[in-house]
Amino acid sequence: MNAPAIIFSDDQALAFDKVSELLRDAGVDLHNGLCLPAAEGRSRVMALMGKAGSGKTLLLAELVKALEAAGVETVSGDYEGKPRKDRRTLAILAPTNKAASVLRMRGVPATTIHRIIYTPVYDPEYEKLAEWLMGEGERPDLEELTDEGFARAQASYEQHKSIPAALAAAGLRGSDFITGWKRREEPLDIGLVDEASMLDDRQFDDLKEIFPNLVLFGDPAQLAPVNQSGKLVFDGLKDEQKLELHRVHRQAADNPILDLAHALADPALGFEDFERMIEAKAAQDDRVVWAQRVEVDLMARSPVLVWRNATRIRLINAFRSVHGAPETELLPGEPLICDGIELPLKHRKKRLDLEARGLIKGAQVIYLGPGRKPGFSRLHVVGAPEPQVSAASIVKVEKPDEEEPFIPYAARMGATFLHGAAVTIHKAQGSQWDDVQVFAPDLYAAARMGRTEAGQPLWKRLAYVAITRAQTRLLWVVRNRLSRPTDGLRIDDLGGTPAPLTLEAESESPGFL
Repeated sequence: MNAPAIIFSDDQALAFDKVSELLRDAGVDLHNGLCLPAAEGRSRVMALMGKAGSGKTLLLAELVKALEAAGVETVSGDYEGKPRKDRRTLAILAPTNKAASVLRMRGVPATTIHRIIYTPVYDPEYEKLAEWLMGEGERPDLEELTDEGFARAQASYEQHKSIPAALAAAGLRGSDFITGWKRREEPLDIGLVDEASMLDDRQFDDLKEIFPNLVLFGDPAQLAPVNQSGKLVFDGLKDEQKLELHRVHRQAADNPILDLAHALADPALGFEDFERMIEAKAAQDDRVVWAQRVEVDLMARSPVLVWRNATRIRLINAFRSVHGAPETELLPGEPLICDGIELPLKHRKKRLDLEARGLIKGAQVIYLGPGRKPGFSRLHVVGAPEPQVSAASIVKVEKPDEEEPFIPYAARMGATFLHGAAVTIHKAQGSQWDDVQVFAPDLYAAARMGRTEAGQPLWKRLAYVAITRAQTRLLWVVRNRLSRPTDGLRIDDLGGTPAPLTLEAESESPGFL
């Protein structure tokens, strides 16, 4: 049975045609399904912007289908075949694993920007296996793989189009077939970047260096990166390089959460009026909740969104307190946020390995338990294709009114984490959850301060970003209260194969632990 044909709105059709024109200049004809070898020439950058519900993701997905139908090869960042002069390549990118996983759940083979900038180096024997899976060579002879193992790898690749997932299905670990990571030296071709409002200037420059044809998808109403002084990368583009989608589409029209988000565009709307609007929506539709307290059961998987760091720290400590978490250790099931990696330059390979496994700044992680060595933790990286890892960890739990955080687990160097039961709205950009709790007293404080960003009241930008993180249900929390948990923390609902221990086994060198 054939899927129904996609019917574009006028603004989507115009945007599709504009991107088609850019690609036709680059030698890829979407309308006729043809592509010519890439030619040296000028770089091309276009930004397609639109607020939540304007159809950006649908447009991106349809462009991916059209490019693949024209013979353009999708590069995932997991493995690349041998370069060919006539090959045209496409990468679909997002700034974080969580944002990439949102696209993958919608059938778009997205990867992170990091996985494209840094590419894996495969052992030559397993490179032959990867080429066979991609249909570019004969099946190799590998003593460690049975016919059943080859069959499992092939079935997995046909389903997921992921080389690491296929090799894992055959019983192999990343350390068996990946010998290291290197920064990409050769440019690619066409890049489609989702959640581009999260990009800073350095990331944008990296992408322009790799992709001569770059299309950015983003929401101009979102918050700018913290280090960008309120500016988005779109702001530096010429008017003819930008196109904005304005229509809210049928699939989003009956969505009270998006109704609230779009109401924030009214310049006459004040904070109190907006809260009355939320209260009215909550009385009509159970997808919006006028909440008298923070629901602690939701915090383990979906952090409370706040503006102020002091609020974030108080909520985290309240979450740990009601679960009876001791100060000296974490409980399995506690949520964490990766805050970066602290390693010296001589451990550059280790840094790349950790980042490649999804431990990049801003990644959501669930603590599974201690590793086999002091300072190591077993972790579930939310949204990563292979989510379970074991790594040297520095976990910081901040305390109210104390300058120094408490550190229940600490390797001397490794991946650093903050607690993730509550996060700032800035850090929530690019992520979505089924249920989202927004701590309204913080937004009221922002409204009282009268601050603006990019010409708009800051509270409105904060509210817009926070509200649009909710996929199914929005809880607008109006009181500084916390519920008691109905059940303990759990990890049995998390998927993924057991965490590989290679990061522990390889870390015998002095100074790493």
